[in-house]
Amino acid sequence: MPAAELLFTGAAVFTGTGRPIHDHAVAVTAGRIVAVVPDAAADDFVDERTRVVRLEGALLSPGFQDAHVHPIGAGVELLKCNLSDAVDAAGAVATVAAYAEAHPDEAWIIGGGWSMDHFPGGAPVRALLDGVVPDRPVLLMSRDHHSAWANTAAIRLAGLDASTPDPADGRIERESDGFPAGTFHEGAEHLFREVRPQISDDLAYAGLLRAQEELLALGITGWQDAFVGGGLGGIQDIDGVYRRALAEGALRAHVVGAQWWERDGGLDQVEAMTARRDAVATLGGTCRYELGTTKIMVDGVAENQTAAMLTPYRDSHGHDTDNRGLSFIDPTQLRAIVTALDAAGFQVHFHALGDRAVREALDAVEAARHANGPSDGRHHLAHLQVVAEAETARFAELDAVANLQALWATHEDQIDELTLPFLQDGAEARQYPFGDLVRDGARLAAGSDWPVSSADPVDAIHVAVNRVAPGIDAEPLGGAHQRLDLETAMAAYTSGTAYVNHRDHDTGHIREGYLANLVVLEPDPFSLPQDEIHRSTVASTWIEGELVYSRTA
Repeated sequence: MPAAELLFTGAAVFTGTGRPIHDHAVAVTAGRIVAVVPDAAADDFVDERTRVVRLEGALLSPGFQDAHVHPIGAGVELLKCNLSDAVDAAGAVATVAAYAEAHPDEAWIIGGGWSMDHFPGGAPVRALLDGVVPDRPVLLMSRDHHSAWANTAAIRLAGLDASTPDPADGRIERESDGFPAGTFHEGAEHLFREVRPQISDDLAYAGLLRAQEELLALGITGWQDAFVGGGLGGIQDIDGVYRRALAEGALRAHVVGAQWWERDGGLDQVEAMTARRDAVATLGGTCRYELGTTKIMVDGVAENQTAAMLTPYRDSHGHDTDNRGLSFIDPTQLRAIVTALDAAGFQVHFHALGDRAVREALDAVEAARHANGPSDGRHHLAHLQVVAEAETARFAELDAVANLQALWATHEDQIDELTLPFLQDGAEARQYPFGDLVRDGARLAAGSDWPVSSADPVDAIHVAVNRVAPGIDAEPLGGAHQRLDLETAMAAYTSGTAYVNHRDHDTGHIREGYLANLVVLEPDPFSLPQDEIHRSTVASTWIEGELVYSRTA
């Protein structure tokens, strides 16, 4: 039996499903796992050339895979005016002031990361920005990227005033005389598209490489980019950025790109997407980058009352309004679009946050199934903040995957102050119903939506298991019955997302023949009390047997 190039010993081994196994070693040669054997047999794989990694009680797991993330935009934000570390409105304004002072030659101040819960009604006003940057336009995306904050200079440069109507897919916050107050929700952000500066190709590329560093340090060895199109935060060619990284050998992770569906476009987009998908497939190295997914935005978000709901939102006095949120695509049209994409061999990745959006997305998958028969599309619905009780069983029936952003499934200011007070009685019980989905047989995948929130899988797994974030004194959101056990949450972030990414044949598991895409966690989260899972951190990350991140390096 030939010796291995690399041998991991001394760790519990999470294989991708179930509880970890103990007293086993994992042998790697030529980037692939060649054996998972009892420790007693480990010496058979060792000679003087073998690198032995002694893990001393840590957990060895398949590398995490993020099923819904925006790395290039996140990386660019880290390199521009980044508000994600601000803890309140004053901190956000101070960050803008400091950035403007440090970059006097930038014609526009752009960036993002502000939190809606830091501002009254979730809507920051232009006067706050005018006070620190009165002479240059400022445009900053919210952390969830569903709203933009602009100063007066940007508003006037875009030609906006009290007579500017709300777009069909968005809303402008207004002052008493109708003039824009400074916050632009959903499609209203596009009112700046013609005047805001575009992100250069070189900056977008630098953003990808910066983001990849962050993700590798979190144990993430693959992801699905949930917006491969033009215009995200001023980035015009996300596909081109990935192609450049692939050509230059800089793309270390395995990436599935979800091509962005323009909601005001027609079915001719299917042909164009097919051409892009097939062109990428001819590049070689397609195990690193593929374009076989389409992203469809079904609705908005609950915080600004654009998530599509079955029941009306309430106003601040608890009275019903006539607003049930926005369906960005007519449900009949959505069924036709998904049927056409499914027939063309695409996977569909839905943003579906409100319960009406979830129903409309599942109806579209059902229509595709009836028209085309079974497929291996592995269509998935992301976010799933509010899911009606009648819908959870449909995921398994339709072979639709529940794509969880588990970090959000906890009481915190944004949900407690900007969401739950404006929903109907009993809505809390339907927030992120992970437990119900599991009991009804749904497949799970998991992701972060970074930079909307932290990309750290361990933090998300902690919330999935506890339904309470560290440092928050509250009852489990939606009830303790919506918790996941640790092995289920870990599987969602490893084998579950590998399944969604059509990479379950060689990633997402620790088994013979699979790529040695691995993460080492210390301490072993399975050894910790349930409410201390967040203490586990990434010690090292490996891709195809190569060390790509080490905490001690």
